Amino acid sequence: MQTKNRLLPLYLFVMVGMLASACQPTISESVSTDSLVDPTTSHTVQSSKTAKTNERTPLVVFAAGSLIIPFAEIETAFEAKYPDIDVLAEYHGSIQVMRHVTELHEPIDIVATADASLVPMLMYATNNPESGRPYADWFIGFAGNKLMLAYTPSSLYADEINQDNWPEILARPDVRYGLPDPRFDAAGYRAMMAFALHENSIKRYDLFKAMFKDQFTYPVTIYREDGNTLIRIPEILETKSDSHVLIRGASVFLIALLESGDLDYAFEYKSVIKQHGLEMLELPPVVNLGSEELREFYKNVEVRMDFQRFSTVEPHFIAEPIEYAITIPDSSPNPETAELFIQFLLSEEGKAIMSNNYHPLFESYPVNGFENLPVSLQGICFPEE
Repeated sequence: MQTKNRLLPLYLFVMVGMLASACQPTISESVSTDSLVDPTTSHTVQSSKTAKTNERTPLVVFAAGSLIIPFAEIETAFEAKYPDIDVLAEYHGSIQVMRHVTELHEPIDIVATADASLVPMLMYATNNPESGRPYADWFIGFAGNKLMLAYTPSSLYADEINQDNWPEILARPDVRYGLPDPRFDAAGYRAMMAFALHENSIKRYDLFKAMFKDQFTYPVTIYREDGNTLIRIPEILETKSDSHVLIRGASVFLIALLESGDLDYAFEYKSVIKQHGLEMLELPPVVNLGSEELREFYKNVEVRMDFQRFSTVEPHFIAEPIEYAITIPDSSPNPETAELFIQFLLSEEGKAIMSNNYHPLFESYPVNGFENLPVSLQGICFPEE
């Protein structure tokens, strides 16, 4: 089996924005094991991974960037158990993961997203032109997470920031704050939700505007009515020249900027912060989207795009407890092999690997669309309530 270098620092993992000419907006970032690029710097890095053999069954996995470290270990262990299978993994913001299936019609075997709601929103609602069936009609919820603030000991005001004053700290003009692009990455729209949730929890409604006002060429706007909060994202989301907010296409691209001192703070998932050994401000449950008990409180915040991001669906995002989901697209070239991968991920060995990487799986696995779930997976899951 070939030795893989997926655990190199993430600044080596920046993939060619191959979708730039295919859609608007043109920014496209992903993380892969072959050729990786950060479109904001136009810097390309080729990995040392050698060509895969044609004698093994390829299994193409597209997953959220926050899964890159644990899934690299899952891949290694899975290929050790099934040496005739060759996992080809690529990592993007969760919205981009969906688009590779539903808009670009790429032959992908497994989709794993950081936001389970994206599967019915984008895959159930879009038909595979070859079969006439939806790209998916089931998904398995396999893990949660929590949204936290990542920083380093050298970050400005690191000795001052706390659970109460973090919005004011981030809004200071000398603080460099990293934002995952909400047009591509679930962590991006969740970061904006966090500000609104904090405002709602303390009934103070100037914090979001203090953070984001005058930071973008076209404004991000927030509206409140009858206890509901709506955040609207413009089609063109670019920062002004004097902005202290830095946007990247996926949350994982902010890690290297934190480590290098080019950023002071960034919203990241708890698992990612722990994997990289960064400092972490643990946000309260009313903000971190990690509590099932607060589902009713969360759902009063919504993010909408002010444009048609997909050709057939206009995504909108309701704040809810973070749930990761996995499914097999209808267009998968190797669905039986994909079932083996999911079985392995959800097995005791898979659970141990995920837990060792600070991203524990659920104790049991709820399924949306259980009646459509492959028979080989039904024994390890249960129907979603």
